[in-house]
Amino acid sequence: MKFARHAVAALVMAAATSPVFADAKTESFVEENANEVLEALNDPSLSREERTELFSGYMEEFADFNAVSRFVIGRYANRFTPQELSRFQSAFRNYALAVYENELDAYRGEQVFVDRSIDRTPSDSIVDTRIPRADGQEMNVRWRVLKRNGEYQVVDVALNVNGNLIWLAIEQQAQFLSLLDRTNGSADALIRKIEQMTREVRAGRR
Repeated sequence: MKFARHAVAALVMAAATSPVFADAKTESFVEENANEVLEALNDPSLSREERTELFSGYMEEFADFNAVSRFVIGRYANRFTPQELSRFQSAFRNYALAVYENELDAYRGEQVFVDRSIDRTPSDSIVDTRIPRADGQEMNVRWRVLKRNGEYQVVDVALNVNGNLIWLAIEQQAQFLSLLDRTNGSADALIRKIEQMTREVRAGRR
């Protein structure tokens, strides 16, 4: 279960040591849950609103949006009031879900296959997957998965946009911190920006 395209730039990932293949459970976690996400988008009996609700529910279980949202604002996570943090996290969740749904919607009827995986640390893995289409095109999706207390959760997802794998959390952190630095840490300014980005993603839905 669970998955940017606006205002992002490519991140090239490099390993300082030889890659180690991730365990089969990590790969199975990604493959099984990512396919459930696609199934939510594939159900022809659902309206767009129902599909979005089902998709969002899967993504909430699959990905740790609270952890990702805190990461993307860095030091400001401890400077926002609890109310500001809650409003920001809600806005970021809506944006991330809109982005992932919009991108993955183009691959209805297809299946997610794991190509390879590597362990960055014993609890931090990268899983590379592909989604083939009937027209011969393929979409590459890369998942960063953390294992905490025996449980797996996705903490970032990279989609192949114009030939580049784009990481949502990494790139949004740079953009959001820049805005917060310019606005003296204004949560309201950041939330307005995210809400605007979300409207643009939804307006551009296929």
